[in-house]
Amino acid sequence: PGAARLVRLTAREFDKATRVPSSFVAELAQVESAAQHAWADARARSDFAAFRPHLERIVELKRRYVAFFPPAVHPYDILLDDFEPGTTTAEVKAVFDQLRPRQVALVAALRERPQVDDAFLRTAYPQGPLWDFGAEVVSKMGFDWTRGRQDRSVHPFATAIGPDDVRITTRFVEAQPLAVLFGTMHEAGHALYEQGLTLARDRTLVGEAVSLGFHESQSRLWENLVGRSRAFWEHFYPQLQGRVPGQLADVPLERFYRGINKVQPSLVRVEADEATYNLHVMLRVELELGLIEGTLAVADLPELWRVRMREYLGVVPETDAEGVLQDIHWAIGAIGYFATYTLGNLISAQLWDRFGEVQPDRDAQIARGEFAPLLDWLREHVHRHGRQFEPRALLERIVGRGVDPEPYLRYLEQKYGEIYGLS
Repeated sequence: PGAARLVRLTAREFDKATRVPSSFVAELAQVESAAQHAWADARARSDFAAFRPHLERIVELKRRYVAFFPPAVHPYDILLDDFEPGTTTAEVKAVFDQLRPRQVALVAALRERPQVDDAFLRTAYPQGPLWDFGAEVVSKMGFDWTRGRQDRSVHPFATAIGPDDVRITTRFVEAQPLAVLFGTMHEAGHALYEQGLTLARDRTLVGEAVSLGFHESQSRLWENLVGRSRAFWEHFYPQLQGRVPGQLADVPLERFYRGINKVQPSLVRVEADEATYNLHVMLRVELELGLIEGTLAVADLPELWRVRMREYLGVVPETDAEGVLQDIHWAIGAIGYFATYTLGNLISAQLWDRFGEVQPDRDAQIARGEFAPLLDWLREHVHRHGRQFEPRALLERIVGRGVDPEPYLRYLEQKYGEIYGLS
């Protein structure tokens, strides 16, 4: 079956590659290269008008790209398939239609509650002890340091040269001192997936991660479902206090737990909390759909961005830099990518629930700092398969159904309802 799957994947990749003329590929690459530089400059000056003609060109080319393939139910299906194979626009719309009302309502309800005290996070922390603590956590998660390493960078990422050379990077943000830990856990989640791929399939299409959504599910599961849980900090908080006593010695566990889970709508996606993150993604996907359908002009983006931010999150950017220009994705032609972030969130909750069903003492394991059962389960059910199955088929094999927003919504409503005292 592995060889047959490899043949099918290779044929599909070959078909996709040869449908697009080389002249078009070259043209798109040149336009995207120029757009990246224009975006960086426009963002620095908060000037969308300077970036607008570049984005108009990219949208035009992406609509031409879609035309090289057999007609889909929706043209956006072709773009989604580049990042999350087999996922359709109808499925993504259905997911957002389920998420939108309940997440908007939750954020609005939390805004009316007394706000969580997180003053202890707005002070200077020594970087060295936080770095060492993050490395200790990553070790406990199961990261194999003989097959990987960690370094500093201006933007956190994980990259795999192969299963035996997987690298993670971390950055320090003075205004968010503990972001270094959650960023490290996030990237380590990606890295554990890469280290768990089967060596025998290395350098083949079957030996790759199944999709971006599944990859994101691994990073989100470790960062949020594990790393922001009360059980996790019951084990690790005394150790963190010992490393930074000047900042946390007088902060009780419960105050710390509530503080790191504070919900505060932000203008910037990468700074968003669990309760608001999907709304940032939703806004972007809705705008992308309009651009590809031709129902929305690039010139309309800044104002529509402000309207949706007010509607979904209750905050409005004052500048283009903190609004429509904040992400690089459109400048590099990655239209269709954003949806994978939300799919990753939803899949992470489905996997977490399923693991809890087969391991009823899941939370007790986490509270003891025992992560091997979770990693072993992910290795068995997700990592080792690579691309042996389509993303939907793999998820159905594990949890018995496709992408379902309900477990994630239930998780958010229960967790934040308890933290904020919602009835």
